[in-house]
Amino acid sequence: MRVLFNFRYWLRVWFGASLAFGLCIMICHGAGDVFTAMVDLENLLAGEADMTAQVLDEYIASETYRLQQLKSFANEYLSKNHNFDEGRDENVVTNPINAYLLIKRLTSDWKYITNLMQSNNAEYFIKNITQERLNNQVKYPDDEDLDGAAIGLLRLQDTYHLNTKDLANGVVAGNNVGKTLSGQDCFEVGRAAYNAKDYYHTLEWMQEALDRIKIEKPPTKRESDILEYYAYALYQQGNPKRALVLTKRLAQIDPTHPRAKGNVEWYESMLSDEHKSDLHDLPPIKNVRDTRYDIEEREVYEKLCRGKFERDLEMESKVYCYYKKDRDFLKLAPFKVEILRFEPLVVIFHEVVSDYEISIVKQLATPRLKRATVQNAKTGELEHANYRISKSGWLKDHEHPVIHRINERIDLMTNLNQETSEDLQVANYGIGGHYDPHFDFARKEEVNAFKTLNTGNRIATVLFYMSQPETGGATVYTELGIGTYPQVHNALFWYNLKRDGEGDVRTRHAACPVLTGVKWVSNKWIHERGQEFRRPCALTQDVNEKYVGDLTPI
Repeated sequence: MRVLFNFRYWLRVWFGASLAFGLCIMICHGAGDVFTAMVDLENLLAGEADMTAQVLDEYIASETYRLQQLKSFANEYLSKNHNFDEGRDENVVTNPINAYLLIKRLTSDWKYITNLMQSNNAEYFIKNITQERLNNQVKYPDDEDLDGAAIGLLRLQDTYHLNTKDLANGVVAGNNVGKTLSGQDCFEVGRAAYNAKDYYHTLEWMQEALDRIKIEKPPTKRESDILEYYAYALYQQGNPKRALVLTKRLAQIDPTHPRAKGNVEWYESMLSDEHKSDLHDLPPIKNVRDTRYDIEEREVYEKLCRGKFERDLEMESKVYCYYKKDRDFLKLAPFKVEILRFEPLVVIFHEVVSDYEISIVKQLATPRLKRATVQNAKTGELEHANYRISKSGWLKDHEHPVIHRINERIDLMTNLNQETSEDLQVANYGIGGHYDPHFDFARKEEVNAFKTLNTGNRIATVLFYMSQPETGGATVYTELGIGTYPQVHNALFWYNLKRDGEGDVRTRHAACPVLTGVKWVSNKWIHERGQEFRRPCALTQDVNEKYVGDLTPI
């Protein structure tokens, strides 16, 4: 009976391990960069749920039938054992029938059991799921995406001053928007910070992980796993005494830990004899965000992202809204223009793209979205950068009547020639997706920028808002101290170059990360060539436009 019990136990272990292995392959197989665009996550939700549930149901039904066969055979096997036990004597194996049955049980029956145990169909069902994913062209996350999502969460935390405990409780900016995180979840976020050498956030998230496993039943993470990371982060943040205390705790609860003893000795070497002897009197935890590698205007940028714009009362008294109808067609259908400021001129075109046009642009762009790139100032080559997290795709004028129509509309909006403009770029931002402060134009030292285009520098930018995030996602100008939040159907416009062709450093701008919601934009970079009569040089250097398309020569 004891043998049969163990047999059934290992069946359960085998089944559980097989299912877990299958799910691991199914979930862990990914294409990377899913975290950089929210549309990939939307596609996952839309394309994954029904298909995966159906295949899993089929797999479970198959496994249930197989296990029922094993259970039936096990009961029969036990019955045979019982019959043999009742008739057991020294002559039992001399009976040719009994001898034959005994040998059969130990050979062919065992082969049957072995084959039945090994006939797990997980690989077949995993193959079906994988093929369906390929057919649906849905991208699936991998470890890089998990780390990227965690870093994106930390970026949101910094930018919008979000509390760690609130985030772990699913509370974002005072609103309960998600499920609570487990101790294991918090540990993973903390480990991503640790791997990025961000010990400030490592401390916060590892502490949260410790707090949570204390009340979890059962704990979702071992305390010893958390303590090693937590202790080292404490040391890096200038808390060696606390690091030593936690490492001693680690050595106590896990005496076989491969590094605990050595780490205790190492932390002790950092402390004086006086501090080592008194580990009860612990100083407050020091945990200051490391800003050594931040961009110069990080504080200003994050402040603007939180909506703390600098009001210019004199400028506000001068700006106005007007109908742009300086072209023949516009006399029938003028554009509604709101001037945000002068010098440099920044305006919003209201309601210039329709829902239908937005849907077509998204539909065309989605299959070709790739991780957004920036141009290397020295080589002129395009490359990925952690200060620009989004996915983008390019749409040519001839691909669809809607794209051609939008390009013609941009000509009417800006009075600038579109023949030398870049293709329409469509971008979708993912978790913590952002674009740090930058210029759209190439500076003088960037001699290779736009060299292959042979169309000169970027004279102006048009930015269409094709969605409206619930919170965050502003476009901000760090030199001007102003910003604007995306409003669907609208377009933001500014000149990157002054009238004399020099880059206007006041146009340094950034895309703030989206806190909640989805951000889709499309932009058009308009170049110098072909604008000689559309935007001629002024007679003096200090001339600025008073409105879009202003040709005032003085």
